[in-house]
Amino acid sequence: MTIAELQVYSVEEADVSGGVCIVRCVGGVARTGQVYAAAGARAVLRRIEWYGRDVKALDAAHSAKVHLSGAIVPLLGRFQVISSIPVGALSLADAEFWLADGAPPAEEQDLHTLRALGSGRMQDERLPEAERIRWARIQLAAIERMGLAPLVAAIDSAQVRAYLIRYLGPGTGTGDGLRDPVGLCRFVLDRIGIGPDEALRDGRVWRDLEPERILRLRRLKLLTASLDAARPHLADGDRLGAAVDAWLRVRKELP
Repeated sequence: MTIAELQVYSVEEADVSGGVCIVRCVGGVARTGQVYAAAGARAVLRRIEWYGRDVKALDAAHSAKVHLSGAIVPLLGRFQVISSIPVGALSLADAEFWLADGAPPAEEQDLHTLRALGSGRMQDERLPEAERIRWARIQLAAIERMGLAPLVAAIDSAQVRAYLIRYLGPGTGTGDGLRDPVGLCRFVLDRIGIGPDEALRDGRVWRDLEPERILRLRRLKLLTASLDAARPHLADGDRLGAAVDAWLRVRKELP
């Protein structure tokens, strides 16, 4: 992705949370939601006003009033140039800053890119464990904002949590919550929406069902696959373990 560059003409108003600037785009295409680097700090482009109307993008050689968030805004100087950071090049701190800001992504693909970035870093064994868990949170936040169907989002989120439990071990006492086997099981079971007996009946005759019901069964099979990572860490004989075992048996019958 091309890097956008904005040259600051003036800071109209600003405080520690951000401000309004008059800028000129001197390179690339500036879009709302982009993260910008300025003197080692970061800002997010929240809004672009061009000739009195809001626009999503600003081409090179055009000027506009922009709303930026970030503590660096009051310190921006006249003619200073700030450059956008491609989502795929965000550092961990940059990604956390961007998500915490809450700005909508510059492009829909940005969330897919951020999710892929988080997945790759989470699985990077060269990184410290705590950093990998933070990247997992980045991935989960991206999934949450992608607008996926609820069951699809649940599958993807459960897979992230199952990966952490499987490869980093359970972490019920670490405070991160993402590696809690009990929490993962409850997360999955709460999102299934039907009982194991009903799923089993449908699974045995799935070829006769409507496409929508077949698709739901297949998604339930993917969702309940994450229970495998948590089951060895559950106490035997309790109600949660029994419920998990029931679904692990049923998923073998699903298409």
